[in-house]
Amino acid sequence: MSTYTNFKVETDADGIALVTWDMPGRSMNVFTEEVMRELDRIVDEVKADAAIKGAVITSGKDSFSGGADLTMLQRMLGVFAKEKLKDADKATKALFDNAGYMSQLFRKLETSGKPWVSAINGTCMGGAFELSLSCHARVAADSDKVKMALPEIKVGLFPGAGGTQRVPRLADTQAALQMLTSGQNLSPAKAKAMNLITAVAPADKLIETAKDLIKGGLKPVQPWDEKGFKLPGGPVYSAAGANLWPPAIAILRRETYGNYPAASAILKCVYEGLLVPFDTALRIEQRYFTEIMQTTEAAMMIRSLFVSLQELNKGARRPEGVPETKFKKIGVLGAGFMGAGIAYVTAQAGIPVVLIDRDIPAAEKGKAHSAGLMDGLIKKGRATAEQKEKLLALITATDDYALLDGCDMVVEAVFEDSEIKKGVTEKAEAVLKPAAIFASNTSTIPITSLATNSKRPKNFVGIHFFSPVDKMMLVEIILGKKTGDKAVAMAIDYVRAIKKTPIVVNDTRGFYVNRCVLRYMSESYQMLIEGVPPAMIENAAKMAGMPVGPLALTDETAVDLAQKIMKQTIRDLGEKAVDREQFALINTMVDTHGRFGRKNGKGFYDYPAKPAKKKLWPGLKDLYKQQDPDKIDVEVLKQRFLVTIALEAARVMEEGIVVDPREADVGSILAFGFAPYTGGALSYIDGMGAKAFVKLAKDLQKQYGKQFKAPKLLVDMADKGETFYQRFNPYKDEAKKAA
Repeated sequence: MSTYTNFKVETDADGIALVTWDMPGRSMNVFTEEVMRELDRIVDEVKADAAIKGAVITSGKDSFSGGADLTMLQRMLGVFAKEKLKDADKATKALFDNAGYMSQLFRKLETSGKPWVSAINGTCMGGAFELSLSCHARVAADSDKVKMALPEIKVGLFPGAGGTQRVPRLADTQAALQMLTSGQNLSPAKAKAMNLITAVAPADKLIETAKDLIKGGLKPVQPWDEKGFKLPGGPVYSAAGANLWPPAIAILRRETYGNYPAASAILKCVYEGLLVPFDTALRIEQRYFTEIMQTTEAAMMIRSLFVSLQELNKGARRPEGVPETKFKKIGVLGAGFMGAGIAYVTAQAGIPVVLIDRDIPAAEKGKAHSAGLMDGLIKKGRATAEQKEKLLALITATDDYALLDGCDMVVEAVFEDSEIKKGVTEKAEAVLKPAAIFASNTSTIPITSLATNSKRPKNFVGIHFFSPVDKMMLVEIILGKKTGDKAVAMAIDYVRAIKKTPIVVNDTRGFYVNRCVLRYMSESYQMLIEGVPPAMIENAAKMAGMPVGPLALTDETAVDLAQKIMKQTIRDLGEKAVDREQFALINTMVDTHGRFGRKNGKGFYDYPAKPAKKKLWPGLKDLYKQQDPDKIDVEVLKQRFLVTIALEAARVMEEGIVVDPREADVGSILAFGFAPYTGGALSYIDGMGAKAFVKLAKDLQKQYGKQFKAPKLLVDMADKGETFYQRFNPYKDEAKKAA
């Protein structure tokens, strides 16, 4: 047997080849062009060698594989874009052939005449799970570490290497559609129940179990290649099919509003594929995959939600030359909802935490928040009582600042009051070692202002978490004027240690995320004033791709908080800084009607006792004369929401508050769910082109107001035909080094 770079092949005395996938220099196996070529050769050799009775494929790493390396797809699309300019038909045919290589390789494996078994020892995603499905049997280790999924939908693609055809031929069609369109993770037990794997085995018996299947006479033929094969969910044209497909299409529409071409393509692939022989079905899948790869949605989602997200998670914006910090102890000042959440995620990362509040009962209440979160996980079977005790043992609840001695970093999360923050900063710094970092979790007060309370402003940084801390994956790291590289590096190291995504933002009112969110809310207030029916406002936002309507979001953050922000803005910047009519609306809600939001059970929505669901407050329609909904263009409402946010993101770039477009895009999606299919607030502009976007903004400005005025940066980019990723190229330094 030949030798390979990414695989090791060993044949035992029983004639069973063990193919171990172990890519050098990588923590996880992924499909690259080289890996596929090597696997192709291995399939040929196994088939040709009469002494080999079958093959087991497994991984030499803790995980099985993360699937395809999507940067490979990016390169493929880059070549396609260039070739398309020369000969569109030829370029599309080449893309079709390239897109089908993996699918053809897996088909070659399953029709090779030798039995193959996939031994899944850890995470098995995307193309790796499609490889496993093409094997004649699949055995998964009985371990919490084993997760199987086809998550391509999350980056604007779909399983294009046979996944849309094999899953519904193994599992019930309804369960198959649910899995394919959601990208959900499957445990070994769930995958077995769906008939997607053959067996679950103890981790130390995984290879032995896989080999035993071959020894026991495993047929080297897939069920769909046998005569008389029947679909598990019944034919498309049957009573079962008639009950499944119409609601499936409606549900997809309800969930995606037609914003995700890949989701629609999955339904088409499955529906059409189940009507024809398997090889024809694979060709149908290949055609749709080639089509989806060319969509703007796929390009933007791959860039932001795979490539950029990975780069930021690896510390792309970390200052060079600062040694990485391994945290021994973290202090958290303030045991309220935010502080308690920060203590929880820190302890979850295995880092000891000192949680300080004004007295022991207040600190203990904050610690109890962690106990409650762990109880919730235990109920869902995602944690054990032992894990709960271990986590709680890492949190020391106290009112004694002396216990901060030895902390590498302190995160301040007390009430948003400059004087209170000044007091806790001074108390903490009196105890902290000189090298320790002080990080404030302020959401409204400029970091440069807070840093004046510090004796060491170089070690003072902002670290803005979002609520609820345990669920929200983004953290804004805010630079004061004097913040040093070491403070930034340590803040990034901490955010990475607690498994969240850091973005670096320069100091300004509202930082980055809150500025965009306030624009989103403000536009909804403007629509209310114009007499747009409240239900249309909320539904249009969701149709545009936002996860929560702006009125519901205002309720969650509190209507009286919106009032406080407006009042503070007027104090700081003058009356013209806040729209007078919008201020009057919020004052009416709070002062006249006492509607503060979810927290007091009434805001833009009413919140009846559970199990009743919230509903829009009927009195909203009496505040302003209502327009005829039939005369309102929903598409324009959708555009207004996305454009106002994207314009604010562009202003933030123009002002130098955010300097890396990856952070603006990823931040907008992770923090407030900006229409993920666009790839983020800046990619939304890049996707349509700056020229088209500026024209759209000007049209909206004429009709709806100055909030849609495009900044000079965008006008200049439109004139030059630039994108944000060209103008603010995040890779320019890497290119210089390479040169």
